[in-house]
Amino acid sequence: MLQEILDLMQRGWSGVFKQKRTLRFAITFAIGMLFTIGRRTISRTICALGQQNKDWSGTYKFFSRSDWDADELFEPVIEGYFEKFSEGPIVVSFDDTKIKKTGKKIPETFWQRDPMSPPFHANLQWGLRIAHASLSFPTYLIGGTDARGIPVRYWSAPAIKKPGKRATDKEIEAYKKGKKEHNLSTVFLEQMKNLREDFDAHGAYDRPMLAVVDGSLCNRTIFSAELDRTIIVARARKDAKLCFPAPPGTRRKYSEEKFQPQEVRTDESIPWETTKIFFGGKLRVIRYKTVNNVLWQRGAGTKLIRLIVVAPQPYKTSIRSRTYYRKPAYLFTTDTTGPIETLIQAYFDRWQIEVNHRDTKQFLGVGQAQVWSKKSVPRQPAFAVAVYSLLLLAGLNLYGPNRTDDFIPLPRWRKSARRPSTLDLVSLLRNDVIETHFSDTIQQIIPQNMPKNAIKYAYG
Repeated sequence: MLQEILDLMQRGWSGVFKQKRTLRFAITFAIGMLFTIGRRTISRTICALGQQNKDWSGTYKFFSRSDWDADELFEPVIEGYFEKFSEGPIVVSFDDTKIKKTGKKIPETFWQRDPMSPPFHANLQWGLRIAHASLSFPTYLIGGTDARGIPVRYWSAPAIKKPGKRATDKEIEAYKKGKKEHNLSTVFLEQMKNLREDFDAHGAYDRPMLAVVDGSLCNRTIFSAELDRTIIVARARKDAKLCFPAPPGTRRKYSEEKFQPQEVRTDESIPWETTKIFFGGKLRVIRYKTVNNVLWQRGAGTKLIRLIVVAPQPYKTSIRSRTYYRKPAYLFTTDTTGPIETLIQAYFDRWQIEVNHRDTKQFLGVGQAQVWSKKSVPRQPAFAVAVYSLLLLAGLNLYGPNRTDDFIPLPRWRKSARRPSTLDLVSLLRNDVIETHFSDTIQQIIPQNMPKNAIKYAYG
């Protein structure tokens, strides 16, 4: 595991950094960050690497001054995807996440709604807002596990600062204009175009990109944009106002008769259809309804879209419990002719980006580093997430999508786990570092006393 992730970093990051010593430092810090126990602050990683008695300013300058592009750190993931899956659409999930901060003078931080607040009382939190894109690896095609989401973009998406009470009319006008041109939706549009260009550079010009988004991005900005060879699949409101095109021979564009997605679900004249989707560890039968060539006046304008209604899915909390049902899903997509099972599968695979949110914060400590520089604030979390992506890719390359006997034995309550978790991969990497024979080449990258230092300074 250690050798695989070192090879991925040395090959994939060689063109990111202009100097070899910067590349060697980035790899050393990345391995040290994965091995660090406790909070993943920069100072604790320095202690784990045994450099606490040396000049530590170079570590902070790596994020605040060194010339490198965070997007290029994810290139090995894109290359690994095309090596494994050379056909079919490229499914990318998009979502925003929030990183809590306490310093009120940290650049790009602002007050925003806390996603963990209850629905009856919205709370606020101070921190960063991140636009996250995760590439979906359809590992169910090569093994009996759910798709694996691996991040490929991690951008900071700050809000436009609102002018104060004494602002002039010109400043207020500039704020209103900036709010329209630079918001979360426009950031994701730029991210989609950036990824489309990156995929084309890897020879995937003929493969469409499926951009799967949640309800916050199901809006006019996303659906009215002209995206080249990109299909939008978005979860929509159940009470959105839809209609069909007006009959020919009239000056109207939209039919006067309106309907809502929830009305389609309860309409018995529209039959339910079935397809098989892989989720929850196996192929399952999904019921759905579809209505083609509909118009969403407030969102897509005159662009024809397709409505997909996914029936509530049954589940049980235990073998003998009663059957419960999840909420139905209403999807809007700009693909009016493609296979329906591909679109629904892409929507179900989107859940993996939520797993990425949890793992990067819980096991990689994204957002825990205490940085203040304008360049460091967005680049340090992106660097940590890129290391996480290479960790997942290294595990997939070595052991495949399923859990093997190479990993540490599971406790009794996890005996049914079929794929390795992030904690499994981190534990395996730590075990490799402890048991590896430190050759002269490895010692130039990883200090031999790192395991002892990591334990010594775990809670220091």
